[in-house]
Amino acid sequence: MKRILLCSLAVAMSCNTSQKTVSETVKTPATVISSATYAETITEAELKEHLYIYASDEYEGRETGTPGQKKAIAYIKAQYEELGIPAAKSDGDYFQKVPLEISKVPSGSIVLNDVNYTIGEHIVSFSTAVGVQDTFVYAGYGIEEGDYSDYADIDVTGKYVLVKTGEPINEDGTFKLSGTSTKSLWSNSSESRSKRIALAKDKGARGILYFDKANYSRYKSRFEYMKGADSGNMSLIADKNNAFASLFIDSEFAKALLPEIEADDIAKFVEADLEFKVESANHAISSENVVAILKGSEKPNEYLVISSHLDHIGINADGEINNGADDDGSGTVALLEIAQAFKNAADAGNGPKRSIVFLHVTGEEKGLLGSKYYTDVDPIFPLANTIANLNIDMIGRIDPKRKGDRNYIYLIGSDKLSTDLHTLSEEVNSKYMNIELDYTYNDENDPNRFYYRSDHYNFAKNNIPIIFYFNGTHDDYHRPGDTPDKINYDLLKNRSQLVFHTAWEVANRSQRVVVDKASK
Repeated sequence: MKRILLCSLAVAMSCNTSQKTVSETVKTPATVISSATYAETITEAELKEHLYIYASDEYEGRETGTPGQKKAIAYIKAQYEELGIPAAKSDGDYFQKVPLEISKVPSGSIVLNDVNYTIGEHIVSFSTAVGVQDTFVYAGYGIEEGDYSDYADIDVTGKYVLVKTGEPINEDGTFKLSGTSTKSLWSNSSESRSKRIALAKDKGARGILYFDKANYSRYKSRFEYMKGADSGNMSLIADKNNAFASLFIDSEFAKALLPEIEADDIAKFVEADLEFKVESANHAISSENVVAILKGSEKPNEYLVISSHLDHIGINADGEINNGADDDGSGTVALLEIAQAFKNAADAGNGPKRSIVFLHVTGEEKGLLGSKYYTDVDPIFPLANTIANLNIDMIGRIDPKRKGDRNYIYLIGSDKLSTDLHTLSEEVNSKYMNIELDYTYNDENDPNRFYYRSDHYNFAKNNIPIIFYFNGTHDDYHRPGDTPDKINYDLLKNRSQLVFHTAWEVANRSQRVVVDKASK
């Protein structure tokens, strides 16, 4: 990585000393330097140089835990060492070890009232479930929204919960949740499954028995495919301490549990002798986040985290390498260039007031695992002092479905927790970049649910304001065609500079970003 700060920058600094930061509510000293001075050090040439290395065949698609991923973290570490930006950890190690394991498709059975039901026949599971219970809880549709709750009169703590898909209907045929003939998202199987599972877990349940008559065959097909391929799910080992079992059941087993399940909507405790004997063979995976920090000059104990994920999906069954140049090579090299720009500023005596944490996370493609470990298990810096997260995931291409100016970026989440951050973001863009900010995927009803699908979400769920920068998907998404030659380097530069300008304002304003909305 190049670290040349041209002499002309010094001239530029003197020309910009009177500029004020955007959205500043308190008068700032005349010595504040414009971010434009350093944004220009983020160049197409350097982004391209990085990406042709990082997304090359040598890195074998950077799948979590593979030799290719180890090469990726070594490359990232070397760049921070060359820049002179220290490791975030107090012991000087740039690598935050993220303990992971692969759980193979489980085998075993559930014994219900002395009848043995083998996993893979009337029940499929992708998680372990072991133990004995003499009751379970039937929670109807397993819904809680507004004034309606299937959990209102029951305590499911430590119990297995039986729920079914769909939503309650009034006697006149209208839906209770809407009061009209319009269905809610709870009637959408793919949308509502994760919501039902998350709700049962939040209520303290030990596991869920999920009855989805129309889609059981899909769960079974996936189970059989994974079993035949000897594949499994990757997860944090730390999650074993809060293990939650999700079991998908067919009509026969559902009616053995509760004969009138299709007609009965009333939540209740049900006596039944249940023995869960569902186990899987697991093996550990070694993986790492890479974390560096530039300490703040005035408020070093307040932290802005800028993140991207370092992993991709590796090599496919045909031996083709998925290079992941856009996903998320583009975010990775953008973060390196942003770090360089901040270091140039610091070397010139214009370092950020608040600390900047440069977080490259592993395991995003496996379920946001690296960021989850950082936020939920081992935050290197206190989340209470983390003022915002700017997450960069795919910013080098153009969404073919999008119409309009090519110089755009999708922004997701900027207004979910903080009106302040959203306003700042808009003002920064207007002042410095004039990129078209497209909020298509920020819609609460967007079926893609991108807000929940990248690493920023693990910060957002902890009430930390976020912005997710994203160019949308394309025909090469998660395919071997995602290569460095297809990146629009002018757009990658512009978008990287936008993130830098925004980070500069967040880090240097008098007050930390205000959280005025509740997390979802």
